[in-house]
Amino acid sequence: MDWCLLPPATEDLIAETQVVRGRFIGDPSHEYEHVTQRKVGEGNAEYSEEVTTHIKEESRLVATIALIDKEAAVVPRGAFVKNPLGQVQINYCFRGLTVSEAKKLSSFFHFTPTPNPKKRSLLEKADLNPSLDFLDSLEHDIPKGSWSLQFEQGGSVLILRSLLWLGMTFYHIPLTSQHGYIYIGNGERNIDLPFMISTA
Repeated sequence: MDWCLLPPATEDLIAETQVVRGRFIGDPSHEYEHVTQRKVGEGNAEYSEEVTTHIKEESRLVATIALIDKEAAVVPRGAFVKNPLGQVQINYCFRGLTVSEAKKLSSFFHFTPTPNPKKRSLLEKADLNPSLDFLDSLEHDIPKGSWSLQFEQGGSVLILRSLLWLGMTFYHIPLTSQHGYIYIGNGERNIDLPFMISTA
């Protein structure tokens, strides 16, 4: 499969593919069938008819990739900057988070545009840098506890795992600019997450 030939992920495509449940088949040309009931007519002449829609696995794959990027792609604070023209660029001066910064979820951001930014008070805005803090922090994710933060290799590598998209793993080596993420999962959102998190 040539990944460059995949169709773009539109909002309509993502909404259309959300009705499909279960694991991927592995064949891009496979078509899923989804049957819905639609009411036709009015009053005594009202009846329901079945409407069958066909969704290709290729479209479902595109939508799933877009959702994972939107909900679980992560970057450390400072890795990207927003210039006065509103353009987001790689921050070539980024030298990595310190170990104490890397222990906080507030040091990591969703790497996706924020359509409706969270309203902040003047006290909160005083501590923010608009060129660095233009993305949503992971500490505000709902439900709380949807990220697992761990240090490995004697504290030299930070590993951040999404519990919403099981298989999404982000890494960062503190005091270096090295960071990235990879998804190795089954392509299904963990809808049981709110029941798995302890509230104690």
